[in-house]
Amino acid sequence: MDEAQDPDEGPDGPKKPEKPEEPEQPGPSKPARRWREHRKLNSLTLPGCWGALVASCLSFTPSLLPRGGVIQGVVWGISAVIGYGVGVLLASIWRAFADRDPRPPRSWAWRAFLISAAVLLVVFFGLGQYWQYLIRHMMGVSEYDVWLVVLSPLIAAAVFWILLLIGRGIRGVFRWTAERLGRRIGRRAARTVGWILVAGVTYLVITGLLLQGLVGLANDIFSVRDGATPEGVHQPTTALRSGGPGSLVPWDTLGRQGRGFVGSGPSQANIATLSHRPAMEPIRTYAGLGSADDTESRAALAVQDLERAGGFHRKNLLVVTTTGSGWVDPASVDSFDYLSGGDDATVAIQYSYLPSWISYLVDQSKAREAGRDLFDAVYGVWSQLPQASRPKLYVAGESLGSFGGETAFSGENDLANRTSGTLFVGPPNFNTLFREFSDHRDPGSPEIQPVYRDGRIVRFASDPSAAIPPSGQPWNGTRVLYLMHPSDPIVWWSPHLVFSEPDWIAETPGQDVLKGTVWIPFVTFWQVTADLPFSTGVPAGHGHKYTAEYVDAWNTVLRPSGFSPQDLDHLRQIIAKDA
Repeated sequence: MDEAQDPDEGPDGPKKPEKPEEPEQPGPSKPARRWREHRKLNSLTLPGCWGALVASCLSFTPSLLPRGGVIQGVVWGISAVIGYGVGVLLASIWRAFADRDPRPPRSWAWRAFLISAAVLLVVFFGLGQYWQYLIRHMMGVSEYDVWLVVLSPLIAAAVFWILLLIGRGIRGVFRWTAERLGRRIGRRAARTVGWILVAGVTYLVITGLLLQGLVGLANDIFSVRDGATPEGVHQPTTALRSGGPGSLVPWDTLGRQGRGFVGSGPSQANIATLSHRPAMEPIRTYAGLGSADDTESRAALAVQDLERAGGFHRKNLLVVTTTGSGWVDPASVDSFDYLSGGDDATVAIQYSYLPSWISYLVDQSKAREAGRDLFDAVYGVWSQLPQASRPKLYVAGESLGSFGGETAFSGENDLANRTSGTLFVGPPNFNTLFREFSDHRDPGSPEIQPVYRDGRIVRFASDPSAAIPPSGQPWNGTRVLYLMHPSDPIVWWSPHLVFSEPDWIAETPGQDVLKGTVWIPFVTFWQVTADLPFSTGVPAGHGHKYTAEYVDAWNTVLRPSGFSPQDLDHLRQIIAKDA
């Protein structure tokens, strides 16, 4: 009889212990893993693509100015990236509530998207061109490059992919950081700390290295250009101008814009011809960045040169805060000279090499210092003069110059008490006083032409040749006038456009803004931002281009005598021709 077999032995010897079955590791299912691999290959997610499609269609809606193909492509690309990100975010939130992993779309989903994209993009592209035609027609713009319009989809695609790859690069850095941190701390803490670190580094790179590097490069480029002299401008031969005989400010330190300012303008004969009576040669003094080391010193030097030239003995004295590069709009000062009969003086200083729209975005403090220091230096001398022999003191500024000019004053009463009149043109939306007057406007008055305290001191105009509201109300004493076009993006651009609808869109639009313009979160902000660099590339009377309007604006503020409607019309033609 055979012995009983050991249960642990087989016929060929001891059994090998069976390998214990490994428990199934938690993680994404096989379909989810396949979907992730599929998504990496296709690179785009369906929810993100739907978001990009919706945002792309909305990007064709009109903004303030006509857009060429390049600008439309940039706005389109940026809007598509924003929409893609929103689509991906909403999908992830939905999955979090549904408590499931990503899964591949059904077979018909991509086909439905592609068909919808083909139809919607063609429709909205056509509508966009129609809206742009209406804006160009309304502003009298004849220039239209059809080839750039045709290329706009390629520009949009390039912008979209560049920004998308940058975003994915940042996300990759976050994942790498979170993975390394997860080896030492908890997973949730690692993700939180990782986001904080990556967001902080990204912010420092953008604001510190990238932004400051670009600003520094732009500053170097424009500083070289500042050494040139505008065509047709020559060093003054009169002692009434900075850089001329006996001037305290050397000609070669004035900068390009300063040399253009003191080396041009109407002569005594030009003014006499228009006014039909004897005239004087206007005085102009200026200090450039090369004239002194800091803003306060430049202001003091310009005022000393003003005293030397006899500026404080003229009838009218104008203090101008320049734009970023030191530019003084000749249309403004020339109009002031003509309407003053040449019995006037103008003083200004330079505070930057950068164009106004760049300074407007990255460095506003210099304009603030320049406006305050220059007015204080002038006022310090002016206030010591006998009251009966003082010139009438006026203040002016365009764009960032209006921002700087405002900083010397605390409010409307301060403007009325220390000046005889003020003209601020195209004020940026962040101007302190402009915002105070506009935000606290009288009930019922629109943001594009507000009425502040019945217009007793401060008034607003888009067309100063027409009646300035409130009609019928007295406007005695000092007059402070803001001149701004409804289509000027400098006036209406604000970071608040990202999330909130402004009154100027919600209300009835201005005369040169397309009716039916709507506010769209994110999209409107980028559209108006894209308008900024091209705000002067439109005909006069629109956007940020102010020319002949200065004649009527200064005529309103100065209230000169002896100028007939025909004289003013002739002066408008002169200013428009020279612009």
